[in-house]
Amino acid sequence: MSQQARIAAVGGGVSRTPRIIEFPKDNAGRQLPISDFFGSNVFGTREMSERLPKPVYRSFCEQLKGGQTLDKVTADAIAHAAKVWALERNATHFTHWFQPLNGTTAEKHDSFLSLKTTFTNGLPEVSAIEAFSGSELLQSEPDASSFPSGGMRTTFEARGYTVWDTKSPMFLQEGPHGTMILYVPSVFISYNGEALDEKSVLLRSSSVISKAAMEILHLIEPIEEDVPRTKEIYTTLGTEQEYFLIDRGLYALRPDLKTCGRTLLGGLPARHQQLEDHYFGKIPSRVLAAMSEVELECAKLGVPIKTRHNEVAPCQFEAAPMFEEAMLAVDHNLLTMDVMHRVAHKYKLKCLFHEKPFKGVNGSGKHCNWSIATDRGDNLLNPSSTPETNYRFLIFLVAVLKAVLDHGDLLRAGVASASNDHRLGAQEAPPGIISVFLGSELTEVLNSIEENRPVNKYAAGTETTQMRVEGTTLDLKVATLPKLNRDMTDRNRTSPFAFTGNKFEFRAVGSLQSPAFPVTILNSAVAAALMEIKEDLKKQMGDKAIASEEDMRAVIQKYITLTKNVRFEGDNYTDEWVQEAAKRGLSNIVKSPEAFKRLLTAKNTDMLTRIGVFSAAELESRYHIMSEKYAKEIVIEAQTLLGLLIQHVLPAAFSYRRELSESAAFMKQVSAEAAPELKWLAQLVPIVTGLQEAVDELDALLVEAQPILEPEPAAEHACYKMAPVMEKARSYADQLERLVADKYWPLPKYHELFSTL
Repeated sequence: MSQQARIAAVGGGVSRTPRIIEFPKDNAGRQLPISDFFGSNVFGTREMSERLPKPVYRSFCEQLKGGQTLDKVTADAIAHAAKVWALERNATHFTHWFQPLNGTTAEKHDSFLSLKTTFTNGLPEVSAIEAFSGSELLQSEPDASSFPSGGMRTTFEARGYTVWDTKSPMFLQEGPHGTMILYVPSVFISYNGEALDEKSVLLRSSSVISKAAMEILHLIEPIEEDVPRTKEIYTTLGTEQEYFLIDRGLYALRPDLKTCGRTLLGGLPARHQQLEDHYFGKIPSRVLAAMSEVELECAKLGVPIKTRHNEVAPCQFEAAPMFEEAMLAVDHNLLTMDVMHRVAHKYKLKCLFHEKPFKGVNGSGKHCNWSIATDRGDNLLNPSSTPETNYRFLIFLVAVLKAVLDHGDLLRAGVASASNDHRLGAQEAPPGIISVFLGSELTEVLNSIEENRPVNKYAAGTETTQMRVEGTTLDLKVATLPKLNRDMTDRNRTSPFAFTGNKFEFRAVGSLQSPAFPVTILNSAVAAALMEIKEDLKKQMGDKAIASEEDMRAVIQKYITLTKNVRFEGDNYTDEWVQEAAKRGLSNIVKSPEAFKRLLTAKNTDMLTRIGVFSAAELESRYHIMSEKYAKEIVIEAQTLLGLLIQHVLPAAFSYRRELSESAAFMKQVSAEAAPELKWLAQLVPIVTGLQEAVDELDALLVEAQPILEPEPAAEHACYKMAPVMEKARSYADQLERLVADKYWPLPKYHELFSTL
């Protein structure tokens, strides 16, 4: 690898041939609106209703509502209809698509091809047919011992099952040579029924919070003849996916990016994000073309991408979907990431989902916008125009506050990873303290209830602006501009968990991780809080069938007081908040190994097992897997960094040092001044020496790590010993990048990575 390789990669990015695609068109050659082909590669309920016999379709709908199990006749009919639909679209294979505990999705492709034997005159005749049975649709059997299980399964206990998640529709994705593959979204369980994936526990948590919320509604909502009662409650989710795009040719020259997903070396260029001109700026043409193709493919898959824009850092972007039922939204987020990865390659780009691929500029998150809704379309976190008397809203609001107060450390564990450690608390993302931001107007509502006084209508705005929680109107003082409808709350981007009008935004979730586990934890904590509130409400009600306004207000008042410490309206980045949070008894968990331990505290384990989302064995397994993965990722980074330093950085420094030495010697021979060369050498020598010492120290720590087999000490060794030495080595290497002549530096620099789109 040399400077010439860098120059060639930059030139290749500039001289690329544009990729041309066509959106679907009608018979007249006009481009179709997205709504005309949205979900065209999805075998959903609409497609089923048209292809299945009516009794079979009714039976399946009852199963979706939890009214009955899926019988063999129904399963066979659905499998046959799905096969015919898929074959019409050139499908050759099907796969159970699931989410094991390794941070990715998994799939094993099976062909529709089958052999049928018939006998003619006593002689067998074999013919090929396409077949897909109900049993093949319902379950498959991957090797469970080859996936992370955290000790629940050993190598000789290999049997595991994937089972179709009927609430997530089947879909088609492109295969090779114009073929398609039928994907069957599935859960993954062990032979004994333990969850070995992210989806199983998410489904459990969704069921638990639905039941807890329904029980609350039955206590506070009277039965009305003209108004149908709520029969189902579900959580909604919208995931704002941040990511980086860089030129694939330059990416190929960075072993750290290829192996670890982030740069382990590299200093900031003169211009990066300090001018604040990238956010919402003009999208580069190659990136915009790639985004458009991503949206096209996602639309066919029924993924409703709504927004695209530049983010704060150079080469950083965001895609945001519309809100959906949380279980489906998780699947769609993982699908979106997969589509982004594949489409980027077609444009000679590389999509980076790591939370912190570049040191010194903003990292990437996956802001999870979460709420609770009913089957009647009501958002239970909608405050309306009079939140002070909207007791249904207030009950669910204080339930969320109680969930974060009681299990904030568990929510922190849900977003913990080696990669997210680089982002959290770095003055660009929320700190390790999980608090809740409500906004001044809603805070005034809660304070007024707690203090038994009327709402101060002027508390949150100016003296001339009356408070209206659905929003206020701003006069822009320009005759040609309309009045602006102002939202109920300002946005607090420093808060890890902020109320944003009719939902909560969980900002601490990392861009690389699946949203399934954080949402599972959030669902569970809120469900537990709702159960506690239900018991208090029943005590307050006495013998009454439906709670009175006084009953509800008394319970709400109690929980407003109980949860006051978790509410914070200020700047979460300040040292003053760290000190204040400690006084309030809020945890400040800086590193992941400490966060992982919170999975196994008595308070959190009791809650998760009591409500039935996890078993004790599954929690122990999850802790084991997360700790082990953390340690392995740090070790991989350390080994990669060691290779870069030994094979690239130090040789470059040695070569340049030799050139300077020879130049200085020559200048002395001709009786010329060699002071500049000697001055530069004097700067290089201590840095090279320091780097060599750091290399030796890191090498020794890697040797020291080899016999550490238990996940917890391995993670702590990686976090508290190895990572600081890696950072020290990087500081020396980044100084050398600045001092060593460019012709000797083998790795693409940040200014090249940032400016070649």
